[in-house]
Amino acid sequence: MSHVISSELIAQHSLNAQQNELADRIARLATEDGLHDTALAPLKLARRSAPTPCAPNLYEPCLCIVVQGSKIAILGKQIYQYDPLNYLVVSMTLPMLGQVTEATPEKPYLSLRLNIDLEQIAALILDVDAQAEAERSAPTSAAYAARVSPSLLEAVLRLMRLLDTPEDLRVLAPAAIREVLYRALLGDLGHRLRDLVVSDSRSHRIAHAVELLRQNYLEPLRIDALAQAVHMSASSLHHHFKSATAMSPLQFQKQLRLHEARRLMLVDGLEASTAAHRVGYESPSQFSREYKRLFGAPPRSEIVQVRSSAASSA
Repeated sequence: MSHVISSELIAQHSLNAQQNELADRIARLATEDGLHDTALAPLKLARRSAPTPCAPNLYEPCLCIVVQGSKIAILGKQIYQYDPLNYLVVSMTLPMLGQVTEATPEKPYLSLRLNIDLEQIAALILDVDAQAEAERSAPTSAAYAARVSPSLLEAVLRLMRLLDTPEDLRVLAPAAIREVLYRALLGDLGHRLRDLVVSDSRSHRIAHAVELLRQNYLEPLRIDALAQAVHMSASSLHHHFKSATAMSPLQFQKQLRLHEARRLMLVDGLEASTAAHRVGYESPSQFSREYKRLFGAPPRSEIVQVRSSAASSA
């Protein structure tokens, strides 16, 4: 018994040391609140000095590790909490709600996000006895939270340390990213990532449908054509798409349009009516209603609020 307890204490001590080093490194590079790019394109760092409102966001396929503070992501009726004990994996592009729930100026929320490249996952599976065949089943949610392990954090640390020597990134970063993804594949619920790249799995087909919707979100949605493109029946596509994303293909497309319109207003400075037309809305009033339903305020008011909030926290 004492040997078991000792091993657990050693593992926890190792985990704490890794998280402390990661927190120091993120805090040093992300000195202000917000999302920060790094010298490594797929890796981004986040810092928040106070809890945030629950707000809609468009999550790209990624692995999110929190080293200080806590955050939740909401997909449909499912709530995922990620903190120093649990990391979040988003395996497809997903409109979700996000909220930082634990953060103070003295102890800010600190996290890193590594974008997931499914081609890298597919290449890894060739080298890993992943037993994907045994896991192939109806798709579950395209997001999940899993337990952090010392081996995963050690791989993440090696990746973060490379930022100290930018001249090494081109040669060493691909192997470091590969190791992080490898640890995620072997971790709790890693089979969900594996299933995404098995060509005849339903998860792979739903991921393909999501990507087609992303590429053609301006076009009128034709369910039969989308189903045929991913080799599913219309009813099967609708059912499994909703299981993975918590929404129908039509709802998904609508949220893609609204998020893009918001980006056009925030980043490019477009007026609401112009942004609405740009993303496929013929009726400005319908756009305003649906925008308010998703973001909590009409377009112009919500954009003013976001800019004001950003200015006050700068």
